[in-house]
Amino acid sequence: MALDELKELKVKLQELLDRGFILSKVSPWGAPVFLVKNKDRTFRLSIDCRKLNKVTIKNKYPLPKIDDLFDQIKGANHYEFLVMSYGLISALATFMDLMNKIF
Repeated sequence: MALDELKELKVKLQELLDRGFILSKVSPWGAPVFLVKNKDRTFRLSIDCRKLNKVTIKNKYPLPKIDDLFDQIKGANHYEFLVMSYGLISALATFMDLMNKIF
């Protein structure tokens, strides 16, 4: 990676840390990160999730009826999700699993 790209990567990572979208962790799993130039010559952070998708156990859940969900959450506390990674294969199923556990 070129020096200007490394500087830009540091800026992008600090911005994501400041906004609470990422945390500094040590994990045996990860994905390569690279910068892609936009048409306006700025950089966009991109994550290659293809290898993670190959080893991910795929799970699927049916979408519940919205009326049933509203009945279940009547009088419940509200939760706020900060970030949901939509680059991974099972992100939506994981989200549905979490919603089913909460409700």
